[in-house]
Amino acid sequence: LQAEYYRSILGFLPQDFRYYPDFTGLNFMMYIASLKGLNGKIAKKRCLDLLIQVGLDDVKNKKIRKYSGGMKQRLGIAQAMINNPEILILDEPTAGLDPKGRDDILEQIKILHEKYKMTIVLVSHSMEDVGKLAERIVVMNGGKIELLGKPSEIFKEVETLERIGLAVPQVTYLMRALREKGFDVSDEVFTV
Repeated sequence: LQAEYYRSILGFLPQDFRYYPDFTGLNFMMYIASLKGLNGKIAKKRCLDLLIQVGLDDVKNKKIRKYSGGMKQRLGIAQAMINNPEILILDEPTAGLDPKGRDDILEQIKILHEKYKMTIVLVSHSMEDVGKLAERIVVMNGGKIELLGKPSEIFKEVETLERIGLAVPQVTYLMRALREKGFDVSDEVFTV
């Protein structure tokens, strides 16, 4: 019963998102809908609405193998939202994407959070991505919490982040260097 409850409130996009390359985007979404217990007209409307929401309406009848990397990631986000989850977990959603694709996915994530008040758990090694989106950050190392707080608190912990193999956003390094040179700049700049 607990597993069923969690499945009803969670949406998940794994880092290694799997799909059937010969399915169209709409066929794939309908397949996922059936796995989640949605059928018929309700499922089709939900799938079409989600494809519009993630900007794939114009390619919904195209085979997924012809989608770009960014399009596949947006399809992954759409499938994760099929059950209208309260919490969306995205594992490295921008991995392997070009800068435009990264920006598109980050914008989609931002819209989901702002428009639908959805809690989004973003798993990422990219502090640039985290700096653009996060309200709170949990830095884990070896399964343990190393740091927990707002971006302004976390990105001040440069040495700790570097020790565990992470880095603050590039602009944060720049602002830190400017402060060390005597310039009066904010220490809470994380994005350009």
